[in-house]
Amino acid sequence: MQEAVYRVLRLVSALVVGVPIGTNLGLLHLLWMVLCGQLLLSRGAIFPGLSAVGLSEGAVRRAWMALGKGSWTSRRLVQQWARVVEAEGYWQPHQHGGYHPVAVDVTGFWRPRLQGCPTRHYSATAGKAVPAIPLGIIARIGSVAEQRFGLPLGLVRADPDDPSPSAHQRALLTRAVALQAADDVLVTDREFTVGRLQAAGATVWVTRLLKNVTARRAQPPSYPGRGRPATRGGLVRPLARQRAGRAIAATPPDQVTNWSERASDGDRTLRAELWTGLVLPDAAPGSPRFTVVAIYDPAYAEPLLLATPLDLSPQALRDLYRDRWPVEQLPLAAKQMLGAARQFVHAPETCQRFPELALLAGAVLTYAAATSPAVPTGSWDRQPRRTPGRLRRLLAQPDFPTEFPLPGRLRVKRAVTDHLPKGFWGQRHRPTPTSASSGSPDLPSASADVA
Repeated sequence: MQEAVYRVLRLVSALVVGVPIGTNLGLLHLLWMVLCGQLLLSRGAIFPGLSAVGLSEGAVRRAWMALGKGSWTSRRLVQQWARVVEAEGYWQPHQHGGYHPVAVDVTGFWRPRLQGCPTRHYSATAGKAVPAIPLGIIARIGSVAEQRFGLPLGLVRADPDDPSPSAHQRALLTRAVALQAADDVLVTDREFTVGRLQAAGATVWVTRLLKNVTARRAQPPSYPGRGRPATRGGLVRPLARQRAGRAIAATPPDQVTNWSERASDGDRTLRAELWTGLVLPDAAPGSPRFTVVAIYDPAYAEPLLLATPLDLSPQALRDLYRDRWPVEQLPLAAKQMLGAARQFVHAPETCQRFPELALLAGAVLTYAAATSPAVPTGSWDRQPRRTPGRLRRLLAQPDFPTEFPLPGRLRVKRAVTDHLPKGFWGQRHRPTPTSASSGSPDLPSASADVA
């Protein structure tokens, strides 16, 4: 057995060892099944995937019960995973302009055939919102062995009482503000607007803006001497656009900055246009101010439009936003490389728990691949890299390594179950008293039918 397989087992064992006895072993088997890529072969079915890694029938049933009924939460597992990664010392957080980037994003696990699915998520392929299980991701960005890596800080579900996307975003931003340290900056994409960030209480953030965004000056213009004095500042439009066939010019910037960067194709000059002292178009007097920066890069057709309340250089803002992309690696590894994009679970709690475990498995696989020697896929792989896909192919070869010495807490729970019904009788619900058995006058009794 190769050392990389044992290393993954040590990481997963350290992740679940704090869970109650019995449940932790079931979660270990579940995570191992996902890491081996068995969901790709079983097309999202859990029982065939667990059986394919060489587990006994009892271990398969215990792993299934640990998923749906076990005493664990994703918050505890995420906190334990952060402690495991930080204790090893490979992961180093990034810093730009004195701030550590913390990326915030929402991913969806599509469930178009799930009956009664209360939540939806926008699909670019379908061009509309489709039934899905959305999960908010909060990750601190850093590097592991020269690879960018997002360390998960929190996974946020949608509120079952208000499953709308806007309510989910509010809950996600509120949780991100609560987890934010003094030197952290929240980095979000265009779906998290400036108004939502301010409503969540965020004061240190960087977000991307829509191309047609507008803002207002915080200070109204001086009185020209005639007419009614202005109560609001002038409208600011960072980018020019067209509406109804009419060209609308952009507002001249308050400041323009140029700098050069060295790239693979040679040096290129970037330009940044800044508009400072802005508020939302409908903001009340005394509202928080922010700055809008438009960064023009010759390598891209459209400028990068960012907003922030921080006094940072355009270079630092660009570096902070570019560090948001590692948060996309977690759902990519979970859904595409491990096969969790397709799921055959239907209980309400299991539909939420299984995507959370899949995202954690994606984080474990990405981290283990970055900190282990590169494993070639075959003889043709002359220059292998430390990628999650190569490590997953290595894990898919053997069955669950039973000879690996697990910690003492990772064991089957020694509970007396001889008196409990098994099989069909163990799953059968007890009949509830009905109106017919209680002698209700609404329905005739059996004796009355015989008479």
